[in-house]
Order: sequence, then structure tokens, then C-alpha cells
Amino acid sequence: MLLLIVASIAFVGLHFLLSHPLRAPIVAAIGETAFLGVYSLVALITLGGMAHAYAAMPPQAPLWAVGDLLWAIGTLVMLLASVLFVGALRGNPALPDPTGRPKAVPSPRGVFAITRHPMMWAFALWALVHAAVFPIPANLVLTAAILILALVGAALQDAKKRKLQPQFWPRWQAVTSYWPFGAIRAGTAQGAAAWPGALVWIGALVLWLVATWAHLPLAGWVAGIWRWVAI
Repeated sequence: MLLLIVASIAFVGLHFLLSHPLRAPIVAAIGETAFLGVYSLVALITLGGMAHAYAAMPPQAPLWAVGDLLWAIGTLVMLLASVLFVGALRGNPALPDPTGRPKAVPSPRGVFAITRHPMMWAFALWALVHAAVFPIPANLVLTAAILILALVGAALQDAKKRKLQPQFWPRWQAVTSYWPFGAIRAGTAQGAAAWPGALVWIGALVLWLVATWAHLPLAGWVAGIWRWVAI
């Protein structure tokens, strides 16, 4: 357990350090391409350390009972997470823009009317659901690392983007929200605009069905609607 905790801290901590305070000096010293190589290698090593420590854990008893109601709630939440993830793949202002051209602030629509960090919240919801339905101590450590990486990472991204895109990001923040549905409650985004389009729903349903089905061959136990539908 100690090795898993250390590996998780290393994975999250080094990600934050390399993404923020250490990025500029390292890029200045070795260049952007080499930095990306170092960043990827560090992420791979620390993630591999987490996986190795997790796999080496002896069997653990769950800390609370998990019944069909909790599974049903988790299954629906994972569908929402799939919508957020797929919706974030298109028109996401947070993704790198190779052109570097100034851009106008769009009206938040789809998942961006829900939150300006839909992908990060998708990972956070994944962590919360997997902690709830598989509550062994080792899994709680792993999911806590993913939860912190997602939600603290989103807040740090806001700070970095304000510096990198001072003409865009503060105005984008003004019409969107870090917290889900915060902009709709504040009136800066319209509730009707938060309904994702058909392509997002189709992609999310496919992802949701395939990912939950894959739990059986990959993890050895059924998840999602497959708990109630014969495979």
C-alpha cells in the first residue's frame, strides 16, 4: 500500500510540476520536442509504477456494501461522463491551437455550457464512480489520484491559460464555469444550449457501451448495464 501511495503521489505531483513551474525552464533548456519526450516518459514510468503497485496488492475486503442501486447510479453517472468526454473532443478552447491566431469568444454550447472543463470532469466522475462501486483501499488510493489530477489540474489550467491567452481565456471564464451547471445557474450560459448534439450522444453511447462491456474480458467482472443484460 505504501508503494501505491508513493507512486500515486509521484504520478500526480510530477504531472503538476512538469505542466506548470518546471515546463518553461525545461523547454528553454532542451526545446519543446525534447520536453514532450521527457514529459511522456515520466508520465509512463509513474503510471506504470501505480499499475505495478496496484496489481501487487493482496486481496482486500470492500469497505462498504455495493448493491444494485449504487451500481445503477454509477452506470448513469458514467453515461454523463461519456457525454462530457466525447463532447470535449470538438471545439474545445483548452486544446492546443497550432495556429496561435487570436480567436473570438464563442457562446458556450453543448458540454461547454455545462462546464469549461468537460474532459477533466469526465475523469473526475470516472474516479468517483469507480471508488463507489469498488471500495477496496487500493482502489480508493488510485481513484483519489485521478480525482485530484483532474480537478486540481483543471484549476491550474485556468491559471496557465489566463497567462498564455490573456485576450481570450478571462472572457471565456466569464461566460463558462469550472463547476458543472454553474454558468447556467449564474445566467451566463443558457440551459437549452447545454444539450449536446446527436453526434455527441451517439459517440457517448458507443463509448459507454463498449467501455462497460470491456470490464468483463479485461477485469473479470461485469459493469454498467451488462450487469442486467445478458452478454
